Amino acid sequence: MKRSRNAIIDLKQEVTDRIVKAIEDGRMSPGNLWARSQGGGLPINYATKNPYSGTNVLLLWLEAADRGFARNEWMTYKQAQDIGAQVRRGAKHCRLLKVAQRERVDPETGEIEFFPAPVPFSVFNVEEIDGVAPATRYEEFEPVAVAEQILTRSGATIIETGERAFYRMSTDECFLPERTRFESAANFYHVAVHELTHWTAHPERLARDLSGRFGDEAYAFEELVAEFGAAFCLARIGMDAGQLEFHASYLDSWLRVLKKDKNALFTAASRASDAYAYLMKLARISDAASPQMRAAA
Repeated sequence: MKRSRNAIIDLKQEVTDRIVKAIEDGRMSPGNLWARSQGGGLPINYATKNPYSGTNVLLLWLEAADRGFARNEWMTYKQAQDIGAQVRRGAKHCRLLKVAQRERVDPETGEIEFFPAPVPFSVFNVEEIDGVAPATRYEEFEPVAVAEQILTRSGATIIETGERAFYRMSTDECFLPERTRFESAANFYHVAVHELTHWTAHPERLARDLSGRFGDEAYAFEELVAEFGAAFCLARIGMDAGQLEFHASYLDSWLRVLKKDKNALFTAASRASDAYAYLMKLARISDAASPQMRAAA
């Protein structure tokens, strides 16, 4: 019993430390926002379809963000076995807490009484479990010729696979989820051009390195540049990009940058404008931008 109590105390400290660090890092965000959420945004149990609650929601959001999971469905090892699925070798579990009813004998009355007690348990994300149904796909994808022109004429290596969207500078490759995973063509092209904007930062292209000026906030700042770049490009070709994706996970970092440097926002727009012009030139799209576009640049 003492060992179990100590394990619970250790887990509570682990939970507390992890959430504190996430707040300090500005990462309190429910994962990727590029595709329709599988389950309304809250993490759910794949087997029962019930949403998790309380601190477990925060833990699963953080785990998904840290591990790059796009799906927010989880289950225990036994639940996977019960439906004929199998957790992959090397998969990493996420430890959670649930409340269970325990019993004890009242020393004064000798009667058995019940009380709630936290019990640790572990779950795995369905992306690391074989034998589960694939994520929802959106088959009615209609490509937009001018947007495809930006992607293909860039010459970038663009790979549509997996659950994540990111640019890997070490291999100079852009990774995107398959386009049928997106709700609309506009959403897909927004994410694709966002990653292409990151691609322009390569040393052999625009060599965009903001680490010297922005230090620890350079990564979040580059995300802001990429969002501006995607918005500029889509506006230029007449696609409704909607509002800029000011992800909650970056807001705190951006605020710190903007408060410290009054020119930071203008720098981001300027870098994004350079990326926009670079991509338009590769795509051979005339830069007869609208007055609004010129003002933004």
